[in-house]
Amino acid sequence: MTDAHVEVIKGMEPFVEESLGLLRDVKESWQPSDVLPDLSGENWQGEIEPFRQRAQALPDGIFIVLVGNTITEEALPSYQSMLTRHEGVGDRTGTSDNPWARWTRGWTAEENRHGELLGKYLYLSGRVNVRSVEVTTQNLIRSGFNPGTENDPYRGLIYTSFQERATRISHGNTGRLANQAGDAVLGKICNLVAGDESRHEEAYKRFVGEIVRRDPTGAVCAFSEMMKKRITMPARLMSDGESQDLFGRFAAVAQRIGVYTARDYADILEHLLTTWGIPGLTGLSGESAEAQDSLCGLPQHYRAFADKVQGRLDREAQSAFPWIFNRPA
Repeated sequence: MTDAHVEVIKGMEPFVEESLGLLRDVKESWQPSDVLPDLSGENWQGEIEPFRQRAQALPDGIFIVLVGNTITEEALPSYQSMLTRHEGVGDRTGTSDNPWARWTRGWTAEENRHGELLGKYLYLSGRVNVRSVEVTTQNLIRSGFNPGTENDPYRGLIYTSFQERATRISHGNTGRLANQAGDAVLGKICNLVAGDESRHEEAYKRFVGEIVRRDPTGAVCAFSEMMKKRITMPARLMSDGESQDLFGRFAAVAQRIGVYTARDYADILEHLLTTWGIPGLTGLSGESAEAQDSLCGLPQHYRAFADKVQGRLDREAQSAFPWIFNRPA
């Protein structure tokens, strides 16, 4: 089956070439230094002091989700290597002119700025235990991650479509909370990152949409297989070397303050089903027809689960995080 998928992927190269416009020219792209205090100027103290004052007013919960999001972004080498392992979309030489390879390198270059920007914000804010954050990042990259795609390019692109939308939502909501708390700089930072994620999401959705058009049976079965395992978050194996189930506790904070919730998971799934026209596909039979029925019933299932998750979290005590010097959040 994977061999058949690879043939479809290779046939999509002209389509991918047309989608390269969703990447921005480097000269026109924002860079972290565009929005952070300039410490090289004579007035560096005048820039850094109000920056830190705004950060001091933010609730600890925002910093927990910001740290978790930063660590996720900093583990980018793992995500690039995941994509390049897939036949058809890989880059065997590292400098291939193949449209898939050019997309992956361009995507990686744009994503690389996210961890750079967020990490520098955290460092300058003075609100986090920077060493604990750095240890967590190093541990996550060492641990790697298994998205459950089994090196199938269909599954890899479905996974990435889901994740790009999830990260857009998470960064966007973090920016909204930062603005509400009076830190417009952090709000702008998060919105810049969310803007990139939105373009990347659009590209991956287009790629999968084209797969659905060319091979609806294979696409629906691959989508169903991914959802049977559930979409595993990239930072699932994060560890600060001290805390038990660090990712679970980070995810609980994100759920509690409304940055990324179980309901968002259900909404993303429904959005992708609608975008790719899965409910309206005709001519499916056997396994693919069963997969279609299963997929279309999942959003409601996850929404019922989301209500239970929120109720449980409302009853749980807050956890202490080494990231914020063992304060509870």
